[in-house]
Amino acid sequence: MRAVALYDRAVTGNTKGWVDRDSAVVWHGFTQMSVYPDNSPVIVDHAEGHEVIDVEGNRYLDAISSLWVTTLGHCVPELDDALRAQIDRGAHTTMLGNGNRVVIELSEALTQVVPVNDPHFLYASDGACAVEQALKIAFQYWINRGVTGRNKFLAFGGAYHGDTIGALSVGARGFGTDIFDPLLFPVLRAPGFDDPTWPDAALRMIETNASQLAAVIVEPLVQGASGIQLGDPDGLAALAETCREHNVLLICDEVATGFGRTGTLFACEAAGIRPDLLCLGKGLTAGYLAMSATVASGPVFDAFLGPDLSEKTLYHGHSYSGNALAAAVAIRHLELLKAWNVLANVRERSSELKGLLDDRITSLPAVKDVRLQGLMAGIELAPPADGLLWGRKVCAATVARGVLLRPLGDVVVLMPPLTITSEEIHRIVGTLAEAITEVTA
Repeated sequence: MRAVALYDRAVTGNTKGWVDRDSAVVWHGFTQMSVYPDNSPVIVDHAEGHEVIDVEGNRYLDAISSLWVTTLGHCVPELDDALRAQIDRGAHTTMLGNGNRVVIELSEALTQVVPVNDPHFLYASDGACAVEQALKIAFQYWINRGVTGRNKFLAFGGAYHGDTIGALSVGARGFGTDIFDPLLFPVLRAPGFDDPTWPDAALRMIETNASQLAAVIVEPLVQGASGIQLGDPDGLAALAETCREHNVLLICDEVATGFGRTGTLFACEAAGIRPDLLCLGKGLTAGYLAMSATVASGPVFDAFLGPDLSEKTLYHGHSYSGNALAAAVAIRHLELLKAWNVLANVRERSSELKGLLDDRITSLPAVKDVRLQGLMAGIELAPPADGLLWGRKVCAATVARGVLLRPLGDVVVLMPPLTITSEEIHRIVGTLAEAITEVTA
């Protein structure tokens, strides 16, 4: 029996042909493929500006930044030019034991802006890989220093750090991943940001368990995948101070929050904290190419220095780490963030978005809560019974109206490009209000 489509966007022969070809050969992440064709997926042909265009020519405002990565929109001429210029120099060379000019230049540029003392950069592809590197570095750091027993991590309820085994271990599970629990290592778990007692509880846990802790890992300011749960900057500052007092490493996962998403270049800045390890991804290359980085402070990096081929070496690396094409785009992206004064636009549009959400969304009977930090917004719906799929149905209704959104359960997430315009913000909120009203009537 075929599932009922979540919305009635017309699927013509051309689209159906592409959906059939897609489902015959592609396995989509976080997607039940048995019903994938029935849920009217958008098959993108190309993209430009803040829109994606499907194989039928229908245009959709990309209000999720293609899963939170496209900071400046699609087909940015300056980034296209940077990519083309690097192709003439070479697409990729290994960073294992050798270097590359453009990766050095990117690292020098990042050194000027990341909130890490004396930073050193270990590159990977996706955010989960950056987290995995950070966990291994934190674990080996203590061994290299001759300290025993420091093999546990403190993480938070509601946390999401990726889908590799280590990242899942420090994450709060969910998304149907409980099946992998036998593969995961145990962690100490403090309350999530949705619990106002989280700072005090976390500080007590650090004080009690410091001698066992390799590191504390936290998403500063916003827990994105848990539905845009907001963390108090003062609580984060206290967390960092307690880690310092008890000689516990602090890992800040800014894969989602980094590069302007929260209103400052990095969310750590709002709390005035400088972690020992910083994880970057998503917006690093403005959504052009897969690239992430684990940033280690000078003292952490120094703990791995020793004789050649010694046990102090970090025996970890990826074939495509430090990809030259990605590095070239990332450098130009940093330049554009500054030249275009993108952070000012984030703050202005965030203020405007707050007013619109207060005016059009918060008062709707079906809305339980609205949370906003920078250009990260979560609209939590309150379905009267389980299984109504309000989040999915509302997002399907916005897609049918030409605004591309994706839910986290019954939380509708707004994550537009950082260069979003006032007109587009109005369009997103107006469309969302119509969709919520239609679905929840």
